[in-house]
Amino acid sequence: MSVLPLVFTSGWASGVNAYAVVLLLGFFGATGLSDEVPETLQRPEVLVVAGVLFLCEAVADKIPYVDSVWDTVHTAIRPATGAWVGALLAGQSTSLSELAAGAIGGSTALASHVVKAGTRMAVNTSPEPVSNIVLSLAEDLGVGGLVTFAIFHPEAAAIIAAVLLVGGLIVLFFLVTRIRRFLRRRAQRREERRLARAGPAPPF
Repeated sequence: MSVLPLVFTSGWASGVNAYAVVLLLGFFGATGLSDEVPETLQRPEVLVVAGVLFLCEAVADKIPYVDSVWDTVHTAIRPATGAWVGALLAGQSTSLSELAAGAIGGSTALASHVVKAGTRMAVNTSPEPVSNIVLSLAEDLGVGGLVTFAIFHPEAAAIIAAVLLVGGLIVLFFLVTRIRRFLRRRAQRREERRLARAGPAPPF
């Protein structure tokens, strides 16, 4: 069976929560629930680091504005993780080259990361924090559920991931106005902080 569906799904999920993907795949491999997971992802130190970083993301991802800063930091990390996981999965199989798997996993992760980061910018235009928490929980559950589903039904999971990715890109297109408003507000706050540090202008 081709490993391509699992590579695509793990790439999509890595763009949303890369640490959850590593943690879940490593768990399924270590417990013997899947033979598709390479030993690298099953190593105890990898699982511990992924677990700690997952907890950090679980907190940061639910705080308004902090989540956008976290997304900015992970602009390179999530696609790189998607490419790394994809290459490892391909190395465990002969149905897809590691280079192709890395490209698919990385590009899919980048696309889903753009959707996630852009959506969070739009959500942060709202003053209340509840929407951030609800969206973050939905993302965590979505990643966990789809990666788990992909282990047992990779083709069906890949179709769901593709639908979610395309749907997210369409929604993001319509949220551009709110994102621009968020960026203007953030720039205004930076300017206000700069003026506050500078102090009042001297009288003439």
